[in-house]
Amino acid sequence: MIFEGSAVAIVTPFDESNNINYFELKNLINFQIASNTKAIVLLGTTGESSTVTRKERTKLIKFAKCVIDGRIPLIVGTGSNSTKTAIELSKEAEELGANAVLVVTPYYNKCNQAGLYNHYKAIASSINIPVIIYNVPSRTSVSVSPETVIKLSKIKNIVAIKEASGNLAQIEEIISGTDDDFAVYSGDDGLTLPLLSIGAKGVISVTANCYPEWVQRLCDFALSGDFFNAKKCHYHLKQINKSLFLDVNPIPVKHYLTLQGFMVGKPRPPLFEADKKLKQRLKEVFNIYEN
Repeated sequence: MIFEGSAVAIVTPFDESNNINYFELKNLINFQIASNTKAIVLLGTTGESSTVTRKERTKLIKFAKCVIDGRIPLIVGTGSNSTKTAIELSKEAEELGANAVLVVTPYYNKCNQAGLYNHYKAIASSINIPVIIYNVPSRTSVSVSPETVIKLSKIKNIVAIKEASGNLAQIEEIISGTDDDFAVYSGDDGLTLPLLSIGAKGVISVTANCYPEWVQRLCDFALSGDFFNAKKCHYHLKQINKSLFLDVNPIPVKHYLTLQGFMVGKPRPPLFEADKKLKQRLKEVFNIYEN
């Protein structure tokens, strides 16, 4: 298993000129490690991978690997709607020292289940490091069926799935139909506790950008069977979990991190910064959690 508990889907900080702010990325990574986060997930949706150039990707992976220095796993998002491109990105991530890759389902093409199976099989066979499937149909318009996931789990280095479908019945079928060494991770902060209660191994979290200790605490309690205290953590995080998805991710989380004093900058176009109403709501939530 790559990790058990909370992994952060880390933001990519930008400066005022919309260039990557490596100084602040170092601060964010060290903050996460000091807060007991179990893995860094770089260049995912929250990391604005779609607007990071290939050249920037290479530098980001090298930089993050150097900062982490083996303290926790580095997982790199390498998904694409082109199997060839996803293979190239995955090979590069492996060469640069990533411990695993996170591969979102192909978007826009809307391939069928046979296409999904062969897409992931081709990527897995091209590298030696572990592959995590990322199922988020709200963004890709495609969902990996439980049957396909179970079939893919038989491939040696396809070891986990980040499930953000919100379909509890589907996720339960995946957990019950795969071996114990295949990990299911929540891809929705609000569903982390329910999924842990039925056998998930952790979460790849947006909220952990802001409150990593609380997200890890929830996981620790649930994984140890202490659902009384896990429930307390769940409800403690309820407002922030909801607030960070009042607009398209990562618009809210970037503004919230700014309120916390991190210099993460604004999202890259075509995303736009939080509007006045959202900023006001996030400020209200910030005052609740920070005071």
